Amino acid sequence: MEEKTLDELDYTRIKEIIAGFAVSEEGKDSLLNRMPLTNLSEYDFLKNLSREWALCINSSIAISVSSWPVVSPLFGILKTTGASLDLDELYALGLFCNSQKKITDSIKSNSAELGLKNLSKLVSKMPDLSGAHKIIFSIINTDGQLKDLPSIREIQRKIASIKTEIDSMIHKYTIDSSISKALESTVPVLRANRQVLAVKASQKNIIKGIVHEVSQTGQTVYIEPDDVVKRNNDLIEEEYKLNEEIKRILTEATAELSEFTDAFKENLPQMILLDTTRAAARWGCDVNACYALNCHIAKSDSDKDSEPPLLLGARHPLLGTKAVPVDIRFSTGKNVLIITGPNTGGKTVTLKTFALFCLLNQSGFPVPALEGTRLPLFKEIFCDIGDEQSLDQSLSTFSGHMKNIAHALDKATEDSLVLLDELGSGTDPQEGSAIAMAVLDTLIERKSFVLVTTHHGVLKNYGYTNPSCINASVEFNDTTMTPTYRLIMGVPGESHALDIAQKSGLSDKIISKAKNYINTEQADVSTLIKGLNAKHAEVDALIQSFKEKEEHMNRKIEKTSNREQNIKRREHDLKIAENKKELSFLKESRKRLENLVRTLKEGEITREKTLAVKDFINDLTSSIETHTQILEAEERNLNEYDKKKNDSVKNAQGKKEPAKKKLEPGMEVLAGTSRNRGTLVKEEKSGMWVVQFGTLRMTMKESDLVAVQKNNEPYKPSISIDLALKEEVHSNFSDFAPSLSGIPTDHPVFELRLLGMRVEEALKVLERQLDLCAMQNFHEFSVIHGKGTGALQQAVIEYLSEYPGVIEFKFAPPEDGGSGKTYVRM
Repeated sequence: MEEKTLDELDYTRIKEIIAGFAVSEEGKDSLLNRMPLTNLSEYDFLKNLSREWALCINSSIAISVSSWPVVSPLFGILKTTGASLDLDELYALGLFCNSQKKITDSIKSNSAELGLKNLSKLVSKMPDLSGAHKIIFSIINTDGQLKDLPSIREIQRKIASIKTEIDSMIHKYTIDSSISKALESTVPVLRANRQVLAVKASQKNIIKGIVHEVSQTGQTVYIEPDDVVKRNNDLIEEEYKLNEEIKRILTEATAELSEFTDAFKENLPQMILLDTTRAAARWGCDVNACYALNCHIAKSDSDKDSEPPLLLGARHPLLGTKAVPVDIRFSTGKNVLIITGPNTGGKTVTLKTFALFCLLNQSGFPVPALEGTRLPLFKEIFCDIGDEQSLDQSLSTFSGHMKNIAHALDKATEDSLVLLDELGSGTDPQEGSAIAMAVLDTLIERKSFVLVTTHHGVLKNYGYTNPSCINASVEFNDTTMTPTYRLIMGVPGESHALDIAQKSGLSDKIISKAKNYINTEQADVSTLIKGLNAKHAEVDALIQSFKEKEEHMNRKIEKTSNREQNIKRREHDLKIAENKKELSFLKESRKRLENLVRTLKEGEITREKTLAVKDFINDLTSSIETHTQILEAEERNLNEYDKKKNDSVKNAQGKKEPAKKKLEPGMEVLAGTSRNRGTLVKEEKSGMWVVQFGTLRMTMKESDLVAVQKNNEPYKPSISIDLALKEEVHSNFSDFAPSLSGIPTDHPVFELRLLGMRVEEALKVLERQLDLCAMQNFHEFSVIHGKGTGALQQAVIEYLSEYPGVIEFKFAPPEDGGSGKTYVRM
């Protein structure tokens, strides 16, 4: 598949939207790099996994993939002797272990109930990482911080003691009346990570010590007193010991984890596969998509196993709610579809929709259509769509078309799909029609599958006379003079050029003259087409009538089935009530019989009579237990029926995902992982842009650029947690933030502070912030959740993973808060 073709068919844009549903960075990259597969078993495997994920999403059981940081670069460190992971890298591997354990346990425990055959088989082959998990979290807490280990506890105690002693020494200087007058400030400052005093330059001789710095004005010198110097030196020495001990611990842990390197390497592709197939399922649920059935196109008259492609209620995903569902019903042996009709009627969209669906299907993705849709396997797709005029290459519109068509004719085979938009246009109609028919002859000889749009009347006749072709048209409403965007199979369409021109403002006089130029033969063809359309309308009416009768009958059948089910349920409830009575009778009878046996044993009774009484009791008990098992089996069958009915309703739900904003020259963007702001200069080539950063220009990939929304009015953000709070949440924070109660709550904030909140309260605040960001095109902010026990941090990560409007989130760098702060990009 050529990249230019994939871009023209919007495959790349849809792939980017689906990638937004992945929870891991490595999963997103995998989706963005995915290409359509040409092996049926490979993309069937992906579809089966995604189909099972859709069952999970639509069920009441919560099964999801937790996010994890990028871990593939860390495998090289694990294999390097003497190398050491830092705390953040160790924590990243720990999160990966957590995610792997959580998803494998969830799938295994719910596999039987949900029928997750393929997912269960996949996770059962994943190596166990519990040993690596134990090593990692024996050193760090769940929030990624180093534990209070015995080997570092004594060093930390000494450091705390020295710091307390230094604070005491400094404090003596600040409270000494003979010295305090010489100080610019009684508050000590840090210079070179050492506590010093700010002393007036004119009185610097009062305090003996080391001068670390002089202010720019020369009025202040920063002196470290002599008695503090020694303790500061001791502090540095102890801090060095602490760092060396931490390094030793991390080095030993890295060495222990090295034996799990192969397990990590084997698990990562499987985790990415779980993430990507779930992302495809989530997108499919959003756009109400289905998983297409496979079909085989006939290659010869003897090929009886073939089945033509079929699209039911197909909707182009980029059109959103504007998409009109279209049915495309191909016929066996008809491998060339010629679509005619007025401009703006949807001919080109039909071509692109069919080809796009084939690409999505061969990538393991669902397609926005109804169940029953069938799609074949194509090894190549060639297209000539749009105006290929190029001033740079001195190509006219016709030359541009011919270049694309020549390329398709050179490469096309019986496994190819060829799309030809406005075939034969851009030149003399007679010559263009002749070339078009010759091109179709060649493609029919190659047994390629071809979709064509045209306005040439000659090609309509070609479609009728050639047994490999079938005509179709986009419907036009003669009353409103507008297209309906419905595709009518088997009937060619009129261009309605005169009607559209008149509606667009062309004078009646010119329209009248144009009609006089239309000869009788053309008028006869137009009359023929109108007659065919009338006949087709009659057939449609009959089909609609049959559908209504069928629906009425189905409703009756369903009503009868539900009535029968309710009767069975009532019968079952009655049997349960009767069974309870029987159980009560059994217990009472057993007590009476046992008392009878005891009485008989006290008298003159034989052993044989006693055994006969006990046998009677056991037989009666067995009969009741058998009856109870029958009732339980009936209840399971009834519950299974109710579950299937509920699942069929849930599968019909879905929502739409907004399309990504198109890049244009002059637009401001955020570039790369560092998110530097720049301005687009021009598109260098497909997928590459020149970006201006101040005086520097760089060429960058389009996938690394994010458009920045420009507001017409200046926006002044307030850094306050209350900006994201709902009114009912304010009362919960009045104890520690009474001064903020009057701040407005109608704007998102750059920095959202959740410290001190309970998880439930924090998630309400986060939800409000995300909703405000979505409504006001606010693209980036940060969340301060702290490290603590890790509960709030994990809750924030899981919520961001599930929120559909979040493109990316990651921990802040160490200097800005590390794992206690998360950057979010909408």
